[in-house]
Amino acid sequence: MFRSDRISSRTLEKIVCYHWTWRYSHALGWGFLFLSVIPGFDPAFEASPMNRFFACLRFFRSVSISSAVSFSSAVAIVFWIGFGMGDRVGVSMASGQDASTGGRPNIVLIAADDLGIFDLGCYGRSDHRTPNLDAIGSNGVQFTSAYCGLPICSASRASLMTSKWPARLHLTTYLPGRPDAASQKLLQARIEPALVASEQTLAEVLQRAGYTTGIFGKWHLGGGESSAKAQGFEVVFEPAGNGEPGTTGGKNERLITDKAIEFIKSASGKPFFCYIPHHSPHVALKESEDRIASNAKAWNPLYAATIESLDESIGALMKGLEEAGQSENTILIFTSDNGGLHVPEIHPLPVTHNGPYRAGKGYLYEGGLRVPLIIHSPKKYLPAKVSAPVSLLDILPTVVEEVGIEVGRSVGPVDGQSLLPILRGKSSKPEGIPDRTFYWHLPHYTNQGSRPSGAVRKGNWKLVEDYETGGLELYDLSKDIGETTNVGESNPDVVRELSGALTQWRDSVAAQMCLPNPQLDDELHRSLYIDQDPSKLNGGISTSERIGEQWKVWRDGMNRVVAGRATILKNTKDAIRLVASESKTHGTRIRYEPETYKNVVGYWTEVDDWVEWEFDSSIDGAVEVQIHCGCGTGNGGSDVDVIVETEGSNPQTLPWKVRTTGHFQNIVIEPIGRIEIHKGKGRVMVRPKKKAAAAVCDIRQIVLIPVAAGE
Repeated sequence: MFRSDRISSRTLEKIVCYHWTWRYSHALGWGFLFLSVIPGFDPAFEASPMNRFFACLRFFRSVSISSAVSFSSAVAIVFWIGFGMGDRVGVSMASGQDASTGGRPNIVLIAADDLGIFDLGCYGRSDHRTPNLDAIGSNGVQFTSAYCGLPICSASRASLMTSKWPARLHLTTYLPGRPDAASQKLLQARIEPALVASEQTLAEVLQRAGYTTGIFGKWHLGGGESSAKAQGFEVVFEPAGNGEPGTTGGKNERLITDKAIEFIKSASGKPFFCYIPHHSPHVALKESEDRIASNAKAWNPLYAATIESLDESIGALMKGLEEAGQSENTILIFTSDNGGLHVPEIHPLPVTHNGPYRAGKGYLYEGGLRVPLIIHSPKKYLPAKVSAPVSLLDILPTVVEEVGIEVGRSVGPVDGQSLLPILRGKSSKPEGIPDRTFYWHLPHYTNQGSRPSGAVRKGNWKLVEDYETGGLELYDLSKDIGETTNVGESNPDVVRELSGALTQWRDSVAAQMCLPNPQLDDELHRSLYIDQDPSKLNGGISTSERIGEQWKVWRDGMNRVVAGRATILKNTKDAIRLVASESKTHGTRIRYEPETYKNVVGYWTEVDDWVEWEFDSSIDGAVEVQIHCGCGTGNGGSDVDVIVETEGSNPQTLPWKVRTTGHFQNIVIEPIGRIEIHKGKGRVMVRPKKKAAAAVCDIRQIVLIPVAAGE
């Protein structure tokens, strides 16, 4: 039976809209025409209702209504654009929003560097002074089980900016990474030297939607086409990591904050996205003697002094927002890139410990993966503590949805999930998003002593896989948050399920794996990784001085084995890059799809369709062919020939079987083989031999990467 009391106001608006569009159905054609003719109108509909309304007015002012469309048709179009699409892209003028910003909230995203889950008072630390962050936590939504994408700098930052698993991005450690050494059983995966330029960042999405964007602090995701400026930030301020405690701050935290406040105060009239990735509290640290002395009772007084100064800079930022009249219309997000540094590094003493959580930065145990996450917007979200596991990959879809942009039609598929159901108190279950699985892939050795490993969490179960030995550890986090007791033997079915899920996930993202190290020195390996296991170092039951003394020889050995050695990255600097927009398609259906959420050669539904690229080669030697591609669920398995020819050589063919990635725009980086090319004109052709299902795949780019002699 019809119940009017169960119809929301938004539903009523849509009923009115559909009445108009039924009565004046001929206007729909004009609606589609309207979308296609407005200069610069983004197909992803990245605009607020107010912006769409004014776009309508501009359109009708630019044409003769009497000759082009009737008044009734015009009204229908305005209703269709402004209301009918509202649930997909609209943001209403909600309480606490500023009309001067078009009803859209400002976004301030603060990311500390190596700040652990146990470093703030609001997360249980008693020897660190963090009154400003504690106040933000008590008035905001505080997540107690928030995870980073990987427990290491650049990898975590890349996933934060893109909502993509680091394994998908082939950016799985810090840039440039720790060099290979004889102490390793395995050779590390070779990562991208920067964030792949074709990836879309949160800044790019917000910039297209009319936001003023600025970054103040540490980008650490590359330069050139991968720089912050090229990745959506209009204002870029990247100071050095170390400053002066009395003026700019020991980690330049005061300077960074001052510049961010200047940006906020200059952005009146437009919504802004202010990204503040602090250098603090990453080592090396420097603070005033007076501040260190006032923190003398802390576990590490120098570190406590650094945290105190960082907290004061957060307080100054909050004051700056108030002075700018933007505090009520700003969503502030505070987090860290990874867990706290629990081993001695740079300094002779460890700087912090992670309380009840095992290990720290660089490790796939909870002390490395869990980070503080506070989302503060009292006018929007009621204060709460959330124990449901979430991820920093969730930040992008959360923000994008909150400001009125449809994620799927702006960025495309992402690996994170929106937290709005939790933030708005509307999640279907108290624990948040049910049946969610989290994955991590770290094919590297780190400066903190960790070894290549993978991990997966589902519910309260967490599995950690040692890539050196293939060993599997299972922990029940509801009973053993410190991951002290491996319960794998008594739960073989859980081990089997989670191990299989981790393997399947790695395959779906084309994760890079390690190779055996032919120069392994067993004695070095044993002394650095077996005789002393840094993952079991527990600062909570010891002192920084005692740990510094006990681990000095180990620290010296870790530094010595890589001294004078260079990290080897993918040589994409000298690579030949063939992007989808420069392709030549042949056939009846295949085409370049330019939408921001696609940017691929796609619609490849005919097996006889094919695509080619022409290029000029300056390379004379071997190259590895890598294809950035995606393939929807149930469509994997097509057999394709990738044919490469250059002047003076016969065509060379690499067979390629397309893997399933879960979505045609779920792009992965797929190495398909090595060939020899020569200088001069060249061509790459991609020709299917057999189509496994509805479509072959989507291709965003092909990269020919030079391979050094002897590799």
